[in-house]
Amino acid sequence: MCQWFAPTELRVTFETQGLGKFSKEEIERIVVKNVNGTVTLNLPTKFVLTANHQVYADWWYAWCLLYFIGPSGVHRHIFITLKKSLQWVPLAGWGMQFFNFIFLARSWASDRHHLASSLASLGKEARKEDRPFCFLLYPEGTLISKDTRPISKKFADKMGISDMKNTLLPRSTGLHYSLRSLAPRIPDLKLLDLTVVYPGIPPMGYGQGYYTLRSIFLDGVPPPAIHIHMRLFDVREDMPIGDLSASVLNADVSAKDAVEVDIPEEEKARFDLWLRNLWNEKDESITKYHETGNLNSLPEGSMTVDIPLKLRRKREVLDAFCFFFPAGIMYLLGKGRY
Repeated sequence: MCQWFAPTELRVTFETQGLGKFSKEEIERIVVKNVNGTVTLNLPTKFVLTANHQVYADWWYAWCLLYFIGPSGVHRHIFITLKKSLQWVPLAGWGMQFFNFIFLARSWASDRHHLASSLASLGKEARKEDRPFCFLLYPEGTLISKDTRPISKKFADKMGISDMKNTLLPRSTGLHYSLRSLAPRIPDLKLLDLTVVYPGIPPMGYGQGYYTLRSIFLDGVPPPAIHIHMRLFDVREDMPIGDLSASVLNADVSAKDAVEVDIPEEEKARFDLWLRNLWNEKDESITKYHETGNLNSLPEGSMTVDIPLKLRRKREVLDAFCFFFPAGIMYLLGKGRY
């Protein structure tokens, strides 16, 4: 879709100073330039993916990024959460159920056990079959807009903390429970965090007013590049997700029989502060980008990798249309009978 209707590229940099930083040697190992000119990012292939949320196309470009991670890509192994009502949308909803997407009622009291058990089951399968795994989650919960910005500020004032300038305050509960559900099932689980910036959106501007799915794919006005700044965390070693001992005891128990453990308030507060500090650094990075217009200000000296959004092999175009072949054949056979 991008290659034909909305050509653009991913411009990727790596954190080298703050939280989730990469060493120079790690970056050199991660970036692999193939003989045909394409790029592969030799990153871990089992991770939770988080990012700031500005436009509805955010998930689309995150999905595109997964195509370039690992030798075969992680794009076939992505899981997301959606509103429960969408699971019965004809065709699309059925397909999302088939691919084990997680449908939530948007009520934490009813969603917490379903989310934990679903992720526990998916994590266990990924470890058992030794295949890639990506769970995509936007901690802000929604797009930054003229409607959501005042809500974020009101909450910040209520809690006596500083609000963000370029993002919304992140919500830690869903991410915390997700990591606690996955970490015991995937011992080497990582958190891949992205700071995403779109050229042309001014400071304090709302991205959806500049780039929509319609303007990108129907009007032919894609962003000239999607700037992505990466941080990588080992979930067990680098993140304060609390005591997993009880969860580890139930790691190999079927998801429906696993015991959900309440998280102490102290651990919740510690994780919430950690995530807010990460988002503060993200917010400051976006401010620096707006001031300089230079991607290397995220941070100074970071390596830049440009990845055009194109298929690595032309024959992969068939993957997008293979599901129509059986229907076409059946149609032709039906016509032939008459």
